[in-house]
Amino acid sequence: MNWIQNKTTLSCAFPPNGRYLIGVSGGRDSVALLYYLVDLGFKKLVVCHLNHQLRGRSSDADARFVEKLADKYDLDVERGSTNVGALAKKKKMSIETAGREARYSFFAKVAKRRRCRTIFLAHHADDLVETFLINLFRGAGTTGLAAMREVSTRLVNDVELTIVRPLLSIRRDDIDKYVRKHRIKFRDDASNKNLEPTRNRIRRQVIPYVERTLGRNIRQNIWRTATIVAEEESFFETLLPKKLSHPVALALKPLRKMPLAMQRRMLQKWLRDGKVTDVGFDLIERVRALADVANSVAKTNLPQDRHVRRRAGSLFIE
Repeated sequence: MNWIQNKTTLSCAFPPNGRYLIGVSGGRDSVALLYYLVDLGFKKLVVCHLNHQLRGRSSDADARFVEKLADKYDLDVERGSTNVGALAKKKKMSIETAGREARYSFFAKVAKRRRCRTIFLAHHADDLVETFLINLFRGAGTTGLAAMREVSTRLVNDVELTIVRPLLSIRRDDIDKYVRKHRIKFRDDASNKNLEPTRNRIRRQVIPYVERTLGRNIRQNIWRTATIVAEEESFFETLLPKKLSHPVALALKPLRKMPLAMQRRMLQKWLRDGKVTDVGFDLIERVRALADVANSVAKTNLPQDRHVRRRAGSLFIE
């Protein structure tokens, strides 16, 4: 039923005769999505593949496989390459985070060059469940818990990408059945069996353990919760200004009049619009404390040697 619903809603929101980007790693999910979209009549897709340089010859083979796949469907292809391992060390972040940052940077460059700002990605229902749990264990608020949505926008290097995830309501098992039914060939990534990345431990150890302990399948309930949170966050976002009147200064008087939840969302948006990295709960609370004029502290530090200062009734990012 979800596949049928996708066919209807996807074609209405994103007409098949339009030009769109699609991220294809060569793995099962992204290849299945490519096949699915081509089957629906999307003939002007631009296949985007980034070589992460993590698996040597296997990574190079993935790139060749994707290129042949694009040729098979007579689609344009954009290839890039980034040493994700070196990027992770340089920026002191996990391989998964570095890979995600590299991919979106690559997508943004292609989007700008191709003058096409919409990209299809192959995240599915199980990815949504895993991301929800990862962010929950990290102590994220509802904004973090709603991080993955069917349609969302993301500002990357001054390029606003519209991200579409048509498979977000489709289970991994159903994608497997789809791949077998249509005899779709794909590249198997052996690193998915590595238990070092947090996501793989959540997928292979934590969720199965909880299901065995409780004696029930928890994935559907978590997926439902994540979907509800995402819908509510979308509503709250409509209450915030799309563009702030000043990219650096934030007036304190209207901020103080907002309910606490809206203050936090406003500050999060302001900090992110100011290109502040690692905007978490603790940072937002430190900045929010500056709104209290009775607070003798008028400055708090930000990542990358930046800070927020209270001055003349406003907050400034410096």
